[in-house]
Amino acid sequence: MPTAPAPVRHEHPSWARAMLALRLLAVDPVGLGGITLRARSGPARDAFLAALKTYPCPARRLGPDIDDAALFGGLDLNATLAAGRMVRQAGLAAHDGPLILPMAERTRLELAARLAAMMDSGARAHPLIALDEAASEEEGAPAALTDRLAFALNLDGLSLADIAPLSATLPGPRPLSLPRLGEDHIHQIAMLAEALGVASPRAACLAMRAASAHAALEGRAEVSDADIEIAATLVLAPRATRLPEMEEETPPEVPEPPETPPESEAEPEAPPDQLPDDILIEAILARLPEDMLARIASGKARQAKGSGSGDKTTGKRRGRPLTPRKGRLGGAARLDLVATLRAAAPWQKARAAQRPDHAGLHIRPSDIHLRRYEERTDRLLIFVVDASGSAAMTRLAEAKGAVELMLAAAYARRDHVALIGFRGTEAEVLLPPTRSLVRTKRELAALPGGGATPLAHGLRAAMELARAARAKGMTPTLALLTDGRANIALNGSPDRARAAEDAAEMGRAIAASGASALVVDMGARPETALEALASAMHAPYFVLPRADARRISEAVRSVMDG
Repeated sequence: MPTAPAPVRHEHPSWARAMLALRLLAVDPVGLGGITLRARSGPARDAFLAALKTYPCPARRLGPDIDDAALFGGLDLNATLAAGRMVRQAGLAAHDGPLILPMAERTRLELAARLAAMMDSGARAHPLIALDEAASEEEGAPAALTDRLAFALNLDGLSLADIAPLSATLPGPRPLSLPRLGEDHIHQIAMLAEALGVASPRAACLAMRAASAHAALEGRAEVSDADIEIAATLVLAPRATRLPEMEEETPPEVPEPPETPPESEAEPEAPPDQLPDDILIEAILARLPEDMLARIASGKARQAKGSGSGDKTTGKRRGRPLTPRKGRLGGAARLDLVATLRAAAPWQKARAAQRPDHAGLHIRPSDIHLRRYEERTDRLLIFVVDASGSAAMTRLAEAKGAVELMLAAAYARRDHVALIGFRGTEAEVLLPPTRSLVRTKRELAALPGGGATPLAHGLRAAMELARAARAKGMTPTLALLTDGRANIALNGSPDRARAAEDAAEMGRAIAASGASALVVDMGARPETALEALASAMHAPYFVLPRADARRISEAVRSVMDG
């Protein structure tokens, strides 16, 4: 029985770019820094890491909680105690070869700063391979790292049929005398960076190094336009924030024959081997993925943002372990035994000579190191909903729908939710901070509408609830949904002017308290007073005329997750 033919693999353009970036990185590992690889666990990432094994030097993996001793080297505690003298061990930074950083989107800023300093030193050829496993475009590795890594690759969605095996081992690093760029090529890269909206000057420098590396990879002694095109596609295009403005072609008019200028005034012609700028831009745009063109055109260039979690706090009991620090024992402080012994080990021989009657370890108060932990506080979303008559006639139903959509997202993140409604002459905390989705929906559905608009009362209730939440270690965020037509002052009088002043005063108090907030105008028309209130609260102001519940929810979530 004849065997079935092997499936034909058609190499995907994204995979081809990834393999080319890997070859260029092997040529100039110090100058290009490394690669940011966005890919979830799957065949594409496995194949990329398998190709990395052909790198001239072996790759080493960094742990998310790696300390300075493991990274830069430090004291070998066991050898020091055994020898009675200081014995140091080499860290990962002392070895050549790539460093693989898994879950780069969760990298601590302290570790990112240390890795950035290590790359800036250029002492060793250890490029960084940052594996970005973020679930959304809003998340990502720290900018301190991505700005120093020349290539940003995306292999998400690639199947085994899209991958072609690496045909040969990666080349070794080239000498420092890589082909140099001429002034015309430097001008081209600067022009392309400006046209694509790339603000970082480091990106242009990385593109120049990539062009030189590509020329060296092809065995050429000079950089050509093809090298500039490849470098701009791999380095500048993933950082693009806008599409270049291409001049529209207009039918040529028949001009009168111009007078021939003197030879001294004639414009210099471009070199015959240099492409015009517009042709070079079109060539680069043709190489971009379709989804990237759509993202740039819609103004949604990727930026590294936070995940919307609570504030970071340093504690002594739980959370992510941090580097231990010197301190005094007492209270809730916990001793870090290993760090304490590491600090005391180099001095054991000298201290033993001072106290020969003491046979054990010599520990001084200056050696004591305490454990530290970093944890994120719980986040509290305080919905302040206008249930007055004017809001009920316009957008209360949409506001309720938006809050329900937000509740589902908050429940998935295990955030706390609180609900405040204001109508008539007072505001009421309908639901204190809770994680119960069913209870919140029930209270929201029972929220009646009608009456006056005591906006200042609602803001005061929200500020008091936010202060109480902060006292319990939570991070509050206020979401005000109203049409802004305040007509009840804090003293209960139906005075529109006084009500607007009281609302502005409460807005300034909320801003002074440090609570983050946002204001959604639910009215059919934008309200000037509500925009002024948002400015006083230092809060984003959204005008969403004719918006449904989903659009309101998306606007609120975009700010809270930013």
